[in-house]
Amino acid sequence: KNQNSKIPTPMLRFYLSFLVLLLFNRKCLCLNLMIARKSIAGWKFSQKFPGSLKMSENFDFSGPVAIPNKTLRTVIKFGGSSLANSERLLEVGNLVKYLIQNGQKPTMVCSAMGKTTNNLLNAGTHALDDGRVYVDLIRTLHTNTINQLELNDSVREDVDGLLKDLTSLLTGISFLKELTPRTKDHLVSFGERMSVRIVASLLNKLGVPAQYFDAWSLGITTTNEFGNAEILEESYEKISKVMAGFDENSVAVVTGFIGHSLDGQITTLGRGGSDLTATVIGVAVGADEVQVWKDVNGMMSADPRAVSAAIPVPFVTYEEAAELAYFGAKILHPVAMRPAQKKSIPVRIKNSYNPSHPGTFITDKKGNEDRLVKAITFKEGVELIDIVSTRMLGQVGFLSKVFSVFEENNLSIDMVATSEVSISLTLDQTACKKRTKDIAMQQLSLIAEVKEHNNVAIISLIANVQRSSEVMAEVFRIMKDEKLHVMMLSQGASKVNVGLVVKQEDLSRAVTSLHAYFFENEKIERGVNGA
Repeated sequence: KNQNSKIPTPMLRFYLSFLVLLLFNRKCLCLNLMIARKSIAGWKFSQKFPGSLKMSENFDFSGPVAIPNKTLRTVIKFGGSSLANSERLLEVGNLVKYLIQNGQKPTMVCSAMGKTTNNLLNAGTHALDDGRVYVDLIRTLHTNTINQLELNDSVREDVDGLLKDLTSLLTGISFLKELTPRTKDHLVSFGERMSVRIVASLLNKLGVPAQYFDAWSLGITTTNEFGNAEILEESYEKISKVMAGFDENSVAVVTGFIGHSLDGQITTLGRGGSDLTATVIGVAVGADEVQVWKDVNGMMSADPRAVSAAIPVPFVTYEEAAELAYFGAKILHPVAMRPAQKKSIPVRIKNSYNPSHPGTFITDKKGNEDRLVKAITFKEGVELIDIVSTRMLGQVGFLSKVFSVFEENNLSIDMVATSEVSISLTLDQTACKKRTKDIAMQQLSLIAEVKEHNNVAIISLIANVQRSSEVMAEVFRIMKDEKLHVMMLSQGASKVNVGLVVKQEDLSRAVTSLHAYFFENEKIERGVNGA
């Protein structure tokens, strides 16, 4: 409208319209570039940490972005190898962040970092035997981790305080020349206590609100059986009350493996203790799932070190997992599964080094398996004992007399097969003292003939319950074709486990032959073996 303007009005309108359109498109272009960058970053992360949840059940993929339609309340436990150093801690921290972003509300249970527990026990032995206090290895690992992750001064002060307490305890051991079970439990507790403080600090740095808990401050109360304490029933209610008042948008990072006795002494839960801590907390908070993150891809059809062709086992029942664990698969201790089994809470075994692997899902539901055998495991270092007494034929109490001898001498039996006048059973040689076993054998010789077979092994097949007769028929055919002698056969009351006893020298050939038939679809021919 400017009369002095030399640019015609229609032309001016054209230029103004072009300028607005250009600016608008530039804004859209920038927005699209931002979205693209985020999508690429998300894709890269999802390639590293996919498959943690049962995504198809818990997420709606109908839109352009996966939107949670159900929050999954989980307990996630990480073992020592998953937390071995600063690099592993950062991987785990990012993994936890990813789980939260994808719909989980986790409570975290941590073991000690790397080999810290063994290093603490070694430090205790040195203090007792040599009178010297060695904490340098433990101090270096934890302080280097704090430095490399650039954590705040607060966690540094906490860990320094614990290291000072550790030094004082070791000094006391060196002076008193005494390392009682109670003191040993106190000693090894420092590993988990330092670990949770570092993990919680790292999560906060990554933008995940977190708070550490020593197990007793969460409510885990135990018996005073140092080294192998049991968690008391009252712990469940205590944990539930503490967690009910905890911010649900924060992550509780809890020490595994340790607790407090009723009189306030630090106790440890024995083998599988950190896994047990996780399942107990899972029951107490009503978790949808307990995830145990380890350094393996869940349970396998056989030990990969013995059978290179071993394959993952995607689903097992609690019973099957317990049998696998007892007879050689050291993935998850049977004691740790009991709380979850009692309340039918699923347990998932995952690999923190390979998060995309689906792992193994443990539940009370049986899968639709076509396989005759789900897994094969074995146990070495076993002794077979044959007990025969023809004079006890028809008499009441033969079994009672035999088993009372083992009870009196605190000897645990692995497998047993019985008839009216004979019993065959196995003992774990590594778990019983020779002197104690010899006393038991002398007592048994008063009522029966006793024959001992050393250097034998147990092979355990986790089998399809409905087809156990087929399983045993195929097993004996394979053993016959391979000219391998079965010294003892036993099927457990659960009917999921078929156990064989073979000579130690035949173990490798037997396991590889059985695995080849049941899992590798190879027809076993006479004289062919996998070892």
